[in-house]
Amino acid sequence: MSVNGPVSPGDLFVFYGLLKQGASGMPAHIDLDAAGQFGAPCWFRGSLYDLGGFPGVVAGDGLCEGIRYRMTDTSIIGALDEFEDVIPGDPAGSLYERRKLALLDANGVETGELAWIYWYIQPVSSFVAIPSGIWPLNAGRTRKGA
Repeated sequence: MSVNGPVSPGDLFVFYGLLKQGASGMPAHIDLDAAGQFGAPCWFRGSLYDLGGFPGVVAGDGLCEGIRYRMTDTSIIGALDEFEDVIPGDPAGSLYERRKLALLDANGVETGELAWIYWYIQPVSSFVAIPSGIWPLNAGRTRKGA
């Protein structure tokens, strides 16, 4: 599994929270529209949590929903990683890590696509699970740097 590895033009991402197109709390300083294209909904396995105005996904068997995004301009990776509190080489100080996972269709069947995702790497025991696996577009709050 590649963690926080190099991103190439054309790589897929799955955004499930504040980075979804039209989401409350989306960072205004990161121009996702200029750096790639948003696509269709997609699904992945995990457990989604409300971390206090922004979501995090951890290992689990649930079916979570996100939006495909194809990156064409990788110069925004540093800003995305910073927004998601990814600190390379310091997992204890990071909230998320960027990793690849298999995308699924609405029935939970693998599509054959791999996408980068921001995966929450801190404990979730004090947070509320979102059993639907869907973060509402209007549920977010602005985070640092946004």
